[in-house]
Amino acid sequence: MHEGLAGVAQRVRNWGRWGPDDELGTVNFVTPAVVQAAAACVRSGRVFSLSLPLGAEGPQIGQGGRVNPVHLMTALGQPMTAEPDGIRYADDFIMMPLQCATQWDALAHVHAGGQLYNGYSAATITPAGAARNGIDKLARRGLVSRGVLLDVARVRGVARLDPGYVIAPTDLERAERAQGVEVRSGDVLLVRTGHLQVYTLEGDARSYMKAMPGLGLACVEWLHDRQVAAVASDTNMVEVWPLEDPAVMLPVHLLCLREMGMPLGEMFDLEALAEDCAADGQWTFLFTAPPLRVTGGVGSPINPLAVK
Repeated sequence: MHEGLAGVAQRVRNWGRWGPDDELGTVNFVTPAVVQAAAACVRSGRVFSLSLPLGAEGPQIGQGGRVNPVHLMTALGQPMTAEPDGIRYADDFIMMPLQCATQWDALAHVHAGGQLYNGYSAATITPAGAARNGIDKLARRGLVSRGVLLDVARVRGVARLDPGYVIAPTDLERAERAQGVEVRSGDVLLVRTGHLQVYTLEGDARSYMKAMPGLGLACVEWLHDRQVAAVASDTNMVEVWPLEDPAVMLPVHLLCLREMGMPLGEMFDLEALAEDCAADGQWTFLFTAPPLRVTGGVGSPINPLAVK
């Protein structure tokens, strides 16, 4: 680990906090009482899907081997009876990277110094997948909590933040004050930058993927102090790119996933939800986003739902 991160890592490390066998990390903050309180956020029953479509026109541009989904039909009007007008069926399958669109990073996604979250050996990740801290552990637990949307772009009076804009704790707190909310223990924090519009409105996947606003290093301790269960954004990295310090690679990923055990959600479509929240002033909601139960997976596509 880069020496510049060592001090922060020690301050935010949750290894052993929930026992030596823990593989859930900060999701442990989502207690039954937190879920019960989250259900009280449902007032109108309006449901918002926060996912991008899983299709050939997705945001991937091939970097890191990630491509958009390949969807193939394996049966078209396949007969099940001999009658010409009898019952027939269609069937299909999909091939895709597990992190090609709206998704969770599993705690096994990033490691350093030969160790994963909670001190597990990185050797537990093999060609068969992640035996420790895989996405299947979170899937088995599920993720339902109170969601809080902090619309940093709207509070700053812009449609979207500039690529490279470093979101600081002061930005998050300014949004809290402007929106009349407070992020608390067990919450899933959604941070809107507006950057998704580069892809969804302008159709420029390359610019969307190559540079973006995002959380700066200072936000990590803020997330730790607030006992956030998980954090997600409308960018493909959550953290800022280009990096604050080119010598320190992916500090937010490393500190959140490896040290805190905090899942990161990427490429969330927050636009419709943000418009609705701005209209009615309700920035909290029942949030659910269970990953697929992929054995040993280090990420998973999801269809997050916000229920107001």
